[in-house]
Amino acid sequence: MDPMIEVRNLVKRFGAFTAVNDVSFAVRSGEVLGFLGPNGAGKSTTMKMITGFLTPSAGSVKVSGHDVEASPIAAKQAIGYLAEGAPAYPDMTPVEFLIFVARVRGYSGNELMQKVDAAIDRANLRSVAHKNIDTLSKGFKRRVGIAQAILHDPPVLIMDEPTDGLDPNQKHEMRLLISEMAKNKAIIVSTHILEEVNALCTRAIIIAQGKLLFDGTPADLEQRSAYHNAVTLTVSGGASTDTIADALRKVTNVARVEVSAGADGRMHVVAFPESGASVIGDISQLVRAQKWELDEISVETGRLDEVFRAITSGTSESGREVLT
Repeated sequence: MDPMIEVRNLVKRFGAFTAVNDVSFAVRSGEVLGFLGPNGAGKSTTMKMITGFLTPSAGSVKVSGHDVEASPIAAKQAIGYLAEGAPAYPDMTPVEFLIFVARVRGYSGNELMQKVDAAIDRANLRSVAHKNIDTLSKGFKRRVGIAQAILHDPPVLIMDEPTDGLDPNQKHEMRLLISEMAKNKAIIVSTHILEEVNALCTRAIIIAQGKLLFDGTPADLEQRSAYHNAVTLTVSGGASTDTIADALRKVTNVARVEVSAGADGRMHVVAFPESGASVIGDISQLVRAQKWELDEISVETGRLDEVFRAITSGTSESGREVLT
């Protein structure tokens, strides 16, 4: 299957400052790509070049087979774009704004109103459809932006912080909508919320200082965490934590053990495995053999915030260099 979005050696300079530096990736239909990076990393600049809002200094972008610079109209017809902040005309109602967008997209008559009605329903805007946009909450304004992006049912969606400003219920609804649309679309989602990577994305890209540092699945990200397959034993009484820690250090493939006090007053003993090896089986056998009284035993898949900091800073939490 050919990529719906193809970014090759993309560069964007603003004077002497290079905002995006030789970035390449592709997104196919059915994929939701999480676009991650710290503030100023180059995420929004890259998305603006993909959508044709900015001209690259070097490199190329193809959308649905159309070069964004050589065939801008054809490329933009295939794109739904939610820009940062979801800009809209504040003195319009959502219905008026969507009618305006539909006309710009070339719709008229019954087809125009069918597109508008469908977008209002999919973005759950019916209750505020006839209220001025400037009177709406941030969450509803965001949904107006999403409605205009999906109005023409494009094969490619570029969404900059789509859940920003939404309450937990609205976030859940938006994730369901994006997951549903992903079945036959290529979607890029820029986000600062790392939980969205697991909730939404089939792939993730991390950039920092304009450079692409990681491209892989959420599971690949978790496996880079020091906490991948780490086992935590929670103790409120009974066995000594020092005794438990000493015994865990002797378990095969356990690299190190840390003991800490939790906010709830309970003690936590964490066994970190060598290279993400699975040690839960051996530790569970040890717990049964020693008859330790534990409140809880758990195993982690990994901590994305730790991996994100490690990749974007170039070091792990222990200060070691991270290879990307």
